[in-house]
Parts: sequence; structure tokens; C-alpha cells
Amino acid sequence: MTTQSTKTTEPVIRNGVNVTALFETIDAVKQDPAIAEFRFGATNRWLGGDRNLTTVTGFYGAKQAQPHATPFELECGEPPVLLGEDRGANPVEHLLNALAGCLTTTMAYHAAARGIDIGAIDSELEGDLDLRGFLGILKDVRKGYREVRVKMRVQSDASPKLLRELAQYSPVYDVVSNSLPVQVSIETY
Repeated sequence: MTTQSTKTTEPVIRNGVNVTALFETIDAVKQDPAIAEFRFGATNRWLGGDRNLTTVTGFYGAKQAQPHATPFELECGEPPVLLGEDRGANPVEHLLNALAGCLTTTMAYHAAARGIDIGAIDSELEGDLDLRGFLGILKDVRKGYREVRVKMRVQSDASPKLLRELAQYSPVYDVVSNSLPVQVSIETY
């Protein structure tokens, strides 16, 4: 009589990322590219003055709706110098948060996939914005950031050059560093 042992393989975890599942996902996408199509969305409601509230309940990906366990709410506001009540980060600060989060996560995931250990990632971001564009005072002044600077400190044996290359796979980095079409439609009620 022969006995068969069932051997379960533990997933490989690096940088807090399940690398085994990551490569399974890559293989699945290679087999069925439709899995790679994602659509993210949010709803927003003006609360008066400088305040508005964005709610994120889920997204579409891997060929089906993907609800979040709990809706996420993000309040936008403005500081007093911009005539607000300072009850939330302003939208351009939310953009810096999105960029920092995406660069960090992207770097950690891509490093994990390449067998690179990361002990810590810290970043500082700042961007320059001239209100004369937003206020419509000067038409040739950009309304948004003229430049954003990101300083990341990474605890890793990998070279800064390689880590920078990994971070640049970030979707948010791509959005803010390249032009993309944005369609705005307005309805009244």
C-alpha cells in the first residue's frame, strides 16, 4: 500500500505582497486579457462652501463588479487662506496623496515580483501652483500644478535607479505626468 502525501505550498510573501498570487494573476491576464480591464469610479456631493464629499463603493475588474467591504468617504475642503473651513485636505492635496500611495504600492509590488526586499518607504511630495490660473487672472498661467517633486527614501539593497524605474509603473504617475482626455458633462436639475 502506498500513501500519497498532500503537500501544500505556502505562498511566497515579499514586502507584504503575496508574490505567488501576483504571478498567478499575471498568468491569468496573459491567458485572458479581458481580466485586465478595470473601471474605477466615485460619486461626489457638494456640502456647501468649500466642502464636498466623495464616496467610493467599488469598481469593475477581473470581468465583474468588485464592491468594497465598506464604502470609503473622502472629504475635500480648503484652508482658511483659500476661504475654507479647513475640514479636509483640498483636491490638489488629495492628488499628492494619490500619487504618493500609488508610487509606493507600485514600487513595493514590482520589487516583490523581482525578488527585491524593501524594509521601508517614506516620501515627501510638494507641488507648485499659481492661483492666478485658477482665478482666471492670467490666461497663460496653468490652473494646476506646474511641477510636482517627489522625494522617496527606500530601505533596500536595490539601486535608486532601479527603484525609480519600478515606481514609474504607477498608474497615477502615468496620469499626472502624461496628458489624458477628461470628458466633463453638465446636467441641470
